[in-house]
Amino acid sequence: MKEAIRKSDVLIEALPYIRKFFEKTVVIKYGGAAVEASGIEAGILEDIIFMNYAGMRPIIVHGGGPYISKMMKRSGIEPKFIQGRRVTDSQSLHMIDKALGAINKKIVSTLKSMGTKAFGLSGKENGMIKVRKLRCEYDLGYVGEVTSVDTTVVKQLIEDNIIPVIYPLGIGRDGHIYNVNADDVAYSLAIALKAEKFVLLTNVNGIMKDKNNPKTLYNTIKAAEVERLIKNKTIDAGMIPKARACINATKGGVKKAHILNAGIPHALLLEIFTDKGIGTEIVK
Repeated sequence: MKEAIRKSDVLIEALPYIRKFFEKTVVIKYGGAAVEASGIEAGILEDIIFMNYAGMRPIIVHGGGPYISKMMKRSGIEPKFIQGRRVTDSQSLHMIDKALGAINKKIVSTLKSMGTKAFGLSGKENGMIKVRKLRCEYDLGYVGEVTSVDTTVVKQLIEDNIIPVIYPLGIGRDGHIYNVNADDVAYSLAIALKAEKFVLLTNVNGIMKDKNNPKTLYNTIKAAEVERLIKNKTIDAGMIPKARACINATKGGVKKAHILNAGIPHALLLEIFTDKGIGTEIVK
């Protein structure tokens, strides 16, 4: 009886959030070591399906860097990186497209097997993600930065209650395909869709005053304060692009951005449908 009451209390706590976010768009970026050809772990997909059945409109943008590197090495291609960005020549680009396509198909088929509708696509299709060659001090080859997003196909999918699953390739004005950072594609898509939330799933609990002390986690923080933490190097290394993606999302009109640890069971539900949440919420 006590367990049944506890479960009902959880549902009651979630009710106002279900009401608040009904028919609202949430862009979820998921990638890194946790994304392999086997797809996203079941717990994350269960959360996304719950959101879908609760009336929200989730969109998945995924990467898959480690799996790409693994496939390249199997083919005798040594992955090269400069300042954390993958050098992408024509041969590498073919492998990236192949690896991300394999991950995408597996995620879509898993979602369908779990009882929901999903559709996979890449940013290169129908000119959805338009890019230009990334401007930086090094020539990274076919690496692009987002210039515009066409939301026509994605909007139609979510209107039809289908979960879009997108991987980050884009098309340049020269007609060439470019490799694009998945964080950048995700926040750009969130802005273009006027999303309620941008959620970045990663392998850390969120933004902390002391990265070695989980008790210093910021539950809510303003984008300007995140900028300050980057400048004073409290936020460093791989967390910088993630933090900047969240800042850019809020500056672009997304109401809230979240950084969550994908390793925590049902991290998405705990963050969105409970009073305290478990990660860091960034607001403008």
